[in-house]
Amino acid sequence: MILCGIDEAGRGPLAGPLCFAGCILTGEVKGLNDSKKLTEAKRDALFDEVVQNSIYHIVWHSAKEIDELGISACIKRSLIEIKSVISADRYLFDGNSRFGVNGLETMVKADAQVTEVMAASILAKVSRDRFMIKMDIKYPQYGFAKHKGYGTAAHIEAIRVYGLSEIHRESYKPKSLQPSLF
Repeated sequence: MILCGIDEAGRGPLAGPLCFAGCILTGEVKGLNDSKKLTEAKRDALFDEVVQNSIYHIVWHSAKEIDELGISACIKRSLIEIKSVISADRYLFDGNSRFGVNGLETMVKADAQVTEVMAASILAKVSRDRFMIKMDIKYPQYGFAKHKGYGTAAHIEAIRVYGLSEIHRESYKPKSLQPSLF
């Protein structure tokens, strides 16, 4: 029975894309775990191992797409695309919602229990983190390399000072910024 694990990174940040990964492991990868429980160095090392020992597909949705379509529609499109590109007997998505996608199983905390989902978690997180580090070069004033677009106090203050960049999600409005910026 071939299992495709699916996970995402970037559902909640104020800036940057949503990144989904689907993954079937074709070889053993030691040290897999939920990407959030691993150090950045360990995730980077495991990323290369997963790439070499898997069939995988990564799906991106830009901040603009998230603003235009909504996060749920982007999630649904990502799940459908992964199912259409990767052929498996089972598809397991980390979480508790199928977002209306048939033939998809869900499991809360699958990224900490199922190796294929752990691998997908690493692929999605490292891919998105690397993108945000590149965006830090283009937009150094926001500190994307440090917080990866999440709503830290420093990031919110940078938005207050510099406004939004082209990779910010205009539809994500932190309460602390609503009166002055949005």
